[in-house]
Amino acid sequence: MPVLILLAIFAVIAIWCVNIYNTIIKLRNHRQNTFADIDVLLRQRHDLIPQLVETVKGYAGHEKDVFLKVTAARTTAMAAGSIDDKIKAEQELSSALKGLRVQVEAYPELKANQNFMQLQEKLGDIEDKLADSRRYFNSATTAYNNAVESFPGNLIARNFGFSREVFFDLGTDPRKQMEEPPKVQF
Repeated sequence: MPVLILLAIFAVIAIWCVNIYNTIIKLRNHRQNTFADIDVLLRQRHDLIPQLVETVKGYAGHEKDVFLKVTAARTTAMAAGSIDDKIKAEQELSSALKGLRVQVEAYPELKANQNFMQLQEKLGDIEDKLADSRRYFNSATTAYNNAVESFPGNLIARNFGFSREVFFDLGTDPRKQMEEPPKVQF
């Protein structure tokens, strides 16, 4: 009889551990799936950038450095393999695109160009969708990290090689810019 009780306790613990393991696997897969949605939007963004750069080049041909930075950042972002590498590369690409936007401000006739306006509108739409997808991805990352770091999931996670994952955030440079108060000049 005591052997049966021990076997029952062992079976309950084993089922409980399997359940925790399966939950962590589901959360990890959900996180990866949400990043796949971001990947689709990133591909659209990457396809749109050369068109935008070429349009701006027509007006601002002498601003070669800005175009090189955008092109190099796009190439790096497209070649990134892991989710962590893609996040870092996309942060650099976003920074380069901000430089391009600043450049555009110097050319009012460009801002009135219909082709440029359509490209800007498409890029803005993609950026909005990316922001929504990043929020969803970060939510999935939070759920996964909570499962991996909280007790008793952390015991299972540690034994099977699961670890905390990174968020898709702004990075340090854009965050510093956001924390600075806006400068108003008249």
